[in-house]
Amino acid sequence: MDKRQQHISRREFLKRFGIGTGAAMAMMALEPLGALAQDKKETTGKGRMTYRVQHGSGEQISLLGFGMMRLPNDQDEVDRLVDYAMEHGVNYYDTAPMYMGGQSEVLTGNTLSRFPRDKYFVATKMSNQNRRLWSFDESKRLYEQSLERLKVDYIDYYLLHGIGGGMESLKGRFLDNGILDFLLREREAGRIKHLGFSYHGDVRDFDWLLDRQEEYHWDFCQIQMNFLDWRHASLRGGRRTDADAEYLYNKCLKTGVQCVVMEPLRGGAFGRMAQELSDQLHAVHPDHSTARWAFRWVGSYPNILTTLSGMNRMEHLVDNVETFSPLDPCTEAENALLAKIADQMSGFPTIPCTTCEYCMPCPFGVNIPGNFAYYNEAVNSHVLPLPEKTAADYAERRQLFVSGYEKALPDQKAWAYQCQDCEVCLSKCPQQIRIPNQLSRIVETMRGGKS
Repeated sequence: MDKRQQHISRREFLKRFGIGTGAAMAMMALEPLGALAQDKKETTGKGRMTYRVQHGSGEQISLLGFGMMRLPNDQDEVDRLVDYAMEHGVNYYDTAPMYMGGQSEVLTGNTLSRFPRDKYFVATKMSNQNRRLWSFDESKRLYEQSLERLKVDYIDYYLLHGIGGGMESLKGRFLDNGILDFLLREREAGRIKHLGFSYHGDVRDFDWLLDRQEEYHWDFCQIQMNFLDWRHASLRGGRRTDADAEYLYNKCLKTGVQCVVMEPLRGGAFGRMAQELSDQLHAVHPDHSTARWAFRWVGSYPNILTTLSGMNRMEHLVDNVETFSPLDPCTEAENALLAKIADQMSGFPTIPCTTCEYCMPCPFGVNIPGNFAYYNEAVNSHVLPLPEKTAADYAERRQLFVSGYEKALPDQKAWAYQCQDCEVCLSKCPQQIRIPNQLSRIVETMRGGKS
């Protein structure tokens, strides 16, 4: 049965038995709970990976997915990591043409081609964010290039990459050029098994696509979801977005679209949270990393198909595999604790950078992620915000910030003051950070102003 026949059969089922829209939505909402129950049945033994069921195909997808964005640029090391992941039940691998300048797809294709094709699911994307790639021919070339690099004749999960740049971008990249119609035909032909999109930014794009579910039949949607962004994403400093993860998740749930989660650790920010916050977690589970808390929180939501983690170090891979083998969902008390910590974190003026490096290279040499990483570290260690200039410890705290900055960024050509406010980076940032504005905060602090 092809993809469209699956969807028609589902609608016919609802129609034949007289189930209205409201009831249908309720059924869709209950389906992931059934999948979760099946997961628990399948993962009763210690050390067994937790799986979720893909609604349309019945495929068993590991709840831990391998994000291939920041791989070591060494095929032998990638093979070593993937061998361990495959041995321990990880079967979902996510990449994109733009990751590592295209090298990620090459490394991913090389390592996965060593395994039988039915033992893994590979996801990649239509990364045509650059205007020069908006034509049908250039976008089609990207798609065909992915098949070649990945050494496959079909792609399991294919995404429209990073929608949320506004309707002009959505139309130019996917609609007016006919590339979405082409991808829908590729799904019909079986060269794409599941079609979806990843979202950052303007929620109107997200709503527009999901509101046309009857036309496009999205199989999945990739969203940024973690215990901080659940209710605080739209309040984070510098972001131009008006949708918390709670809204995104619930709309997918109501529409019957399963979620793939990216940034469950918020670019590693949870591993660098303020000590007094991590102490609250360690008081409950002394042996749990903050990453394990974050993964358990995400995995507790039943409409999650898989949770991506960029695991470029073996110790991270081992810890994450253990977290999901099997998953121990968060209790109500643990959820309440994480919600309280999220409220506390939202009061810190950190910059919501996930170090994806999409903004790089800067035309003027600024190390944008490096600047933001140091600034956030200063916030979490309470060096920032600086006190008033008249305060007794102002000079000491400012010098501590400056000396730490010089150590973190020894090359002055990478410093924030090199920013010329050209705004080239703005359209590249999936977090929609006002990058020049945030860099100016660092410059002001370095000069001795108030943070």
